[in-house]
Amino acid sequence: MINKSASANWKGGLQDGTGTISTESGVLDEVNYGFKKRFEGEPGSNPEELVAAAHASCFSMALSMILGDAGFTADDISTKAVVSLEKKDDGFAITKSHLTVTAKVPDATAEDFAKAAETAKANCPISKLLDTEITMDATLA
Repeated sequence: MINKSASANWKGGLQDGTGTISTESGVLDEVNYGFKKRFEGEPGSNPEELVAAAHASCFSMALSMILGDAGFTADDISTKAVVSLEKKDDGFAITKSHLTVTAKVPDATAEDFAKAAETAKANCPISKLLDTEITMDATLA
């Protein structure tokens, strides 16, 4: 089993408070986050963009593995994840994650790529973690 960690600190009320996020690796070290960054577009980080980054990176690695298992090596895999946060009756919920991926994979057919991308979408660990709709646009360049 592999364990990775991150931590968050929050001070103050919901709308006027501020927080910091740090990761075990130190890549994020007391990065600011807060209500205005999350809901009002103020520059800075927020939980949804961190989930999107995790989903995009996990998917890209899974796709690379699946392509490799099929005998292909990607020259490039570029993935963007858009995570949607919506108001629900009982609060807020992440309701979907949409992946947009473009890849250069020598010798792969569109069918090879589509099959590998669908498999990665369904099976990357972050896709499995998210209890939400996951959609995708996949383009073989």
